[in-house]
Amino acid sequence: MATFHFLQISARFLSKRTSLPLPLPLPLPNPSLSLHFPLKRLVSFPKRPELKRLHEAAVATGSAQPAVDLQNVPVQDTQKQEQSGKLVLPTNDSSDELLRIRHTCAHVMAMAVQKLYPDAKVTIGPWIDNGFYYDFDMEPLTDNDLKRIKKEMDRIIKRNLPLVREEVSRDEAQKRIMAVNEPYKMEILDSIKEDPITIYHIGNEWWDLCAGPHVETTGKINNKAFQLESVAGAYWRGDEKKPMLQRIYGTAWENEEQLKAYLHFKEEAKRRDHRRIGQDLDLFSIQEEAGGGLVFWHPKGAIVRHIIEDSWRKTHIEHGYDLLFTPHVARADLWKISGHLDFYKESMYDQMEIEDELYQLRPMNCPYHILVYKRKLHSYRDFPIRVAELGTVYRYELSGSLHGLFRVRGFTQDDAHIFCLEDQIKDEIRGVLDLTEEILLQFGFSKYEVNLSTRPEKAVGDDDIWEKATVALKDALDDKGWSYQIDEGGGAFYGPKIDLKIEDALGRKWQCSTIQVDFNLPNRFDITYVDSNSEKRRPIMIHRAVLGSLERFFGVLIEHYAGDFPLWLAPIQAQVLPVTDTQLGFCNEVVGKLKSNGIRAEVFHGERLPKLIRNAEKQKIPLMAVVGPKEVETHSVTVRSRFGGELGTMKIDEFISSIQQAIKNRTL
Repeated sequence: MATFHFLQISARFLSKRTSLPLPLPLPLPNPSLSLHFPLKRLVSFPKRPELKRLHEAAVATGSAQPAVDLQNVPVQDTQKQEQSGKLVLPTNDSSDELLRIRHTCAHVMAMAVQKLYPDAKVTIGPWIDNGFYYDFDMEPLTDNDLKRIKKEMDRIIKRNLPLVREEVSRDEAQKRIMAVNEPYKMEILDSIKEDPITIYHIGNEWWDLCAGPHVETTGKINNKAFQLESVAGAYWRGDEKKPMLQRIYGTAWENEEQLKAYLHFKEEAKRRDHRRIGQDLDLFSIQEEAGGGLVFWHPKGAIVRHIIEDSWRKTHIEHGYDLLFTPHVARADLWKISGHLDFYKESMYDQMEIEDELYQLRPMNCPYHILVYKRKLHSYRDFPIRVAELGTVYRYELSGSLHGLFRVRGFTQDDAHIFCLEDQIKDEIRGVLDLTEEILLQFGFSKYEVNLSTRPEKAVGDDDIWEKATVALKDALDDKGWSYQIDEGGGAFYGPKIDLKIEDALGRKWQCSTIQVDFNLPNRFDITYVDSNSEKRRPIMIHRAVLGSLERFFGVLIEHYAGDFPLWLAPIQAQVLPVTDTQLGFCNEVVGKLKSNGIRAEVFHGERLPKLIRNAEKQKIPLMAVVGPKEVETHSVTVRSRFGGELGTMKIDEFISSIQQAIKNRTL
């Protein structure tokens, strides 16, 4: 399986472990069991360094993102799982056997495909978080094709064929590849730097370039514990100028019970899909007439965005940040100074010429904040300087990689930069950690996975400043009391960093907050301050984002709450429903009073009351206020809550007071 010989994976795919509390169990179809997704642990192969190298080569093209990100702890005893009512799904990190099963499934699938479609050319096929995939150069496949492939895989598994490892010379490998006419394998072979070349055989019928590991025989795979899930297009090596391949995704587990649990989890994730909910609740859209990856925030979605932004601004001001607004474009020269044109050009849009000068849509906010810093001379007494902006940026993404709110071409970052002295790094990082926790807790996220990434092999800045900054980051995390894992050598070339993933209601992890010390841009822009000896010095610059981007964070919020936002965050907090249109005038008075007290409310009418209630439920309105003749007479409403059921009849002022109190306490 040649993938693992030659491809590099970025450090973000290396998952970590924390000791933070575990998520709540998720009900399974079997009422005696519930599915539990604990926090992901560190990918670590202390006794098997070759496995670490192999895994770092997987998920190679960047488009191989798993559909569902399951977490990982060592497998618990099955009897104990049943007694506790929880099933802990293993993953590749916790179960060497599961990793081997998934790897072998990829090979068995490739063998099956080439038996059924002899003209298909094989490329790569790694294990991934929830299973495996393989890329083929062949005609497009359908769901019926997947059924045929699965049946052929079952036959191969039933034959219990051995998997045999063989080492050959480079010349011998070339001869064998040429004999079977596999051009992609030849390209892969050319990229392999180590000798000898390893090959894995399935019986004496099929082989692949591969470093392993695998199960001993195909019969070790439980044919009732794996499925072929989908087919997608993927460019060879992620390059749109290269052939489009057919990628078959599969999931594989140790037993049937695990597969059922995973499929149930997947269905729950599908139910929470922000793209479907966003359409059903009329929150946002991607208008193809305007272009892919460009988000239109509809009125209801825009209300939630305003709430997020207002809360974000208020918290930042309280933490001593100055807020900025900066342009969406700049002269191309600015991006040359920053280095983006040298290192980031493929993700930037084409330049535009204005009055004989080249301008560029911004992919980042950092250079703008530096220009604001440079507008005047600074003294050491001015530090720390904290600036923050909800700044919209634009990045070129291939159309095939776009995904709802999670992968877009224009998005708003909650970007901030801190300029400080060396001896202020720890306190500033600790302050960012406190601010991050405060903001995330507001939106219901209390479980995090924290990673500290240290100096890579190639880096700017001297050893002393790297050491000071890294120690400061560690000390800040220790002072905060958060558990974290260290990713040695996983930092950016310009400085060490802290990354934080939030855990949603399903136990999935989402990359969210980041804190990065930067030794590069201060040099590129030659920013300075005057120290106590009246000498010019270079300040420390810290990049940080809490939410990441508003678009992506909103998508995570939608899926976390399944669109059932808490009262304080709901776009419409109360819907007033008349029993008949005779009460419509009074309903409008009630809505007017609610709005004047800062409550988002509307009247909904024109249908029979049961249907009005059903529609409000479908739209996930937190509160419904029913008005009939009796309510008009007594100036009251009968209140129904989505979360609390029937709450009884209340006077209007009592209803308003109850809502305001719930919003203030962020309850309900």
